[in-house]
Amino acid sequence: MNPQTHTLSDEFVLPTNKGVHATRQLDQAADDPCIYLVGNSLGALSKRSETLVKEELGVWASTGVEGHFAHPLGREWTTIQDQCTPILAKIVGAKEPEVACMGTLTTNLHLMMTTFYKPTSERFKILCEAKAFPSDQYVFASHSNLHGRDPAEAVIELSPRAGEYFLRSEDILAVIAEQGPSIALVILSGVQYYTGQWFPMQAITRATKAAGAICGWDLAHAVGNVPLSLHDWDVDFAVWCTYKYLNSGPGGIAGLYIHEKWDAQQTPNAGWWGQEVGKRFEMGPTFRPIKGAQGYQQSNPCILAIAALLGSLQIFEKAGLMPAVRARSLELTGYLEGLLIKLPLFVPLAEANARTTPGFTIITGSDPEARGAQLSMLFLPIGSEMMRQVSKGLTSFGVIADTREPDVIRFAPTPMYNSLRDCERAVGYLDEVLRSIKL
Repeated sequence: MNPQTHTLSDEFVLPTNKGVHATRQLDQAADDPCIYLVGNSLGALSKRSETLVKEELGVWASTGVEGHFAHPLGREWTTIQDQCTPILAKIVGAKEPEVACMGTLTTNLHLMMTTFYKPTSERFKILCEAKAFPSDQYVFASHSNLHGRDPAEAVIELSPRAGEYFLRSEDILAVIAEQGPSIALVILSGVQYYTGQWFPMQAITRATKAAGAICGWDLAHAVGNVPLSLHDWDVDFAVWCTYKYLNSGPGGIAGLYIHEKWDAQQTPNAGWWGQEVGKRFEMGPTFRPIKGAQGYQQSNPCILAIAALLGSLQIFEKAGLMPAVRARSLELTGYLEGLLIKLPLFVPLAEANARTTPGFTIITGSDPEARGAQLSMLFLPIGSEMMRQVSKGLTSFGVIADTREPDVIRFAPTPMYNSLRDCERAVGYLDEVLRSIKL
C-alpha cells in the first residue's frame, strides 16, 4: 500500500448515505458510500470477509459436522483459528505461540486477571488510567472484591494534571516508581479510547518490570492501529477486540497474548479447546494444554466470526501489515489535523475552558508518536448541547463519527479504506455545521 497514492477501499463495503440516513448530502448520491470515520468503533466490512463467511455457511449447509475434519476448502473447523494467529502475531509483535484467537476482550481480561493478579498484603494495587473503558474498570473492581479488597483502596487511577486531558509520561512513570512496592499489576489502554492518546508502552512496561510488578495492556484501540512489539517489550500479557481497526464485524472474536516466559504456568481456567489438538476429541479426563497462549482457549470458537476476521487479516497482509498501515495512517491523521485547526471556530486547547461561544478544540496530542488514527474533538462551551447538535448535523451530511459523553466527537481516518478526500469532505461539512449552530 503506497501511503501517498492508494487505499484499499475497493476491498471494503462502506455504508451508504441512504443507509446512515443522510438527508443533506450535496456532492454524492444516496447510494454512494458515506464518509465513514468510525473505524475506531466498528471497522467496515471487507469483501474478503463477506466471501469467507458465505463460504462457511455453504460448507455448513453441504457437509454439516464433517466440516470440523474434512473441510472442502481446507479450513477445518478444528484448526481454522490457527490461520488467524500467525497474522495476529505479526500485527502485535509477538511469536505465534504467544497469541490466541479466542473469546471476547472482557472475558479474556478476566482470564488474565485470574491468572496474573496475585495480591499479597504488601503488593496488591492495580494501576490504570482514570476513565479507562468501563468494562476494564468493572473487571478491576471485580477482582479487587474477589480478593477481599476495597477497589477504592486497591485500584489507583491516573488522572491528567488540572486543565489537561492526556497523561504526561513522566507522571505515569513517577507513580510507578513511587508506589512500585505496593503495585501488583499495571494495566493501561494502549491507546486511550476517549482522548486517543497512545501511551509510551515500552517505557511503561520497562518501569513496571523494574518495580517488580506484572504489566498487561488493553489493546482494543491499539491493535491494527499503531505498531506494537509486545514480545520485545517484555509485556506479560495483553488482550484486544478485533472489530475496530481489524474489521472482524460486530462483536467479533477477540485476541490474547501471553509472553513465552509464562509457558510453564498452566491456566487456572481450563477448557477443552486449550487441549492439545490431537487430544481434544479423545474426551479424556486429564487436561493437556497447548504450550503458550493457545492453551488458555476454553471453547471452540464461532466459525463465522473466525472467517470474518480471517478475511480482514488477509487484507492486512495484502497491504503490507503494520509498517504500510502506519505510514498511511500518519499521512491521513496529520492531514486531517491540519484541516481542522484552520477552521474559523477552532480553539487552541489552552483556551478551551474559558470558551463561552460555539467552537471546538482537539484533545488528542499533536505528537504523531503519541497517537494513532483517532482525533478527539471537544466541542464548546463545555457542558452545552454543542456536541449533540454537531453530531446530528454531521450525520445529516453522511459524515459518520461517534460521540463520547459529555462533549467529544471522535474522527478516525482509517488507513485501510479512508482517503485524503474523505478528510477534506468531512472537515468541509463540519465547518458548515458549525457555522449554522446557534446556542
